[in-house]
Amino acid sequence: MRDIQKLVRSLGIGGNYQGYRYLLYALSLCLQNEDYLLSVSKLLYPEIAHTYQTSASSVERNLRTVVSVCWERGNRPLLESISLCPLSSKPTIGEFLDILTEYLKDSAK
Repeated sequence: MRDIQKLVRSLGIGGNYQGYRYLLYALSLCLQNEDYLLSVSKLLYPEIAHTYQTSASSVERNLRTVVSVCWERGNRPLLESISLCPLSSKPTIGEFLDILTEYLKDSAK
């Protein structure tokens, strides 16, 4: 979990966003089971919503916010360097989770 927090904070996403906690939990779930990356809306959001006693739409909105924060005010060069391909536009939540999950898996080796 410490590696996840370090990566997320280095991307410019602080703990003052509700989506920060959701993102940490989402990444830990995706690292355990990559099926969550295949069905973000149907599996991942409801699981996070259940854990934090909120709605799946709230989870999606807050995750969208932290992706935007990273893209617009955060460490975009770091995000682009770990994505391994050029990012011409802001990634979707699913793409963002995929980029970070793969990076965390590779760095754990």
